[in-house]
Amino acid sequence: MHDRWATFDCYGTLIDWMSGIRAGMASVWPDADASRLLARYHEVERDIQAGRGIPYRQVLAEGLQRVAAAQGLVVPAGMQDTLGASLPRWPVFPEVPAALTELRRRGWRLGILSNSDPDLLDASIAAIGVPIDLRIIASEIGSYKPAPGHWETFFQLSGADPARHIHVGASLFHDAEPCARLGIPCVWIDREADVVTCRISARLTDLSGLPDTLDRFVAA
Repeated sequence: MHDRWATFDCYGTLIDWMSGIRAGMASVWPDADASRLLARYHEVERDIQAGRGIPYRQVLAEGLQRVAAAQGLVVPAGMQDTLGASLPRWPVFPEVPAALTELRRRGWRLGILSNSDPDLLDASIAAIGVPIDLRIIASEIGSYKPAPGHWETFFQLSGADPARHIHVGASLFHDAEPCARLGIPCVWIDREADVVTCRISARLTDLSGLPDTLDRFVAA
């Protein structure tokens, strides 16, 4: 009950989601405008996830098909699972392993609240190379962020003291905004120089300064 807990979004915060999606779609449509496809995928994924608990591989496959329909493209036979198949190879942001290792050294317990599937998240955690204490996964709890299920399940399973917990995420829509609604402190990792739309506890451009930032919020 007295542990300090930091929970994290994974894709976009620890793993480079945008590069992963962009590269996956470029392998399907090498001559298309990758930036336009990425922007479109960003829009359709939210709609696919809303109110559903389907596997993330299905989300990715449906998203690819919706992007194709919107852009007048065709998903070639056998490439429907391109995004899901590529996810285990999506790159870890370079500062992440050292930051998480330092948090563990300082006594923080680490959780991941992810809009993904168990096998996909396991592959990403293996790539990060730092032990994680608790994982809350969308396809297991039946809802995707920004729904509150991830945080509710986290507190049920961890027994964490809300006063000694902070969430860390790069998405305003999926993480910072629901945290604001739930009254949960959130450190926003602003990797895209975005405009803040809700109450946040701190704003960082990457995880390099995160251990010192979290220590300022919750003393050891």
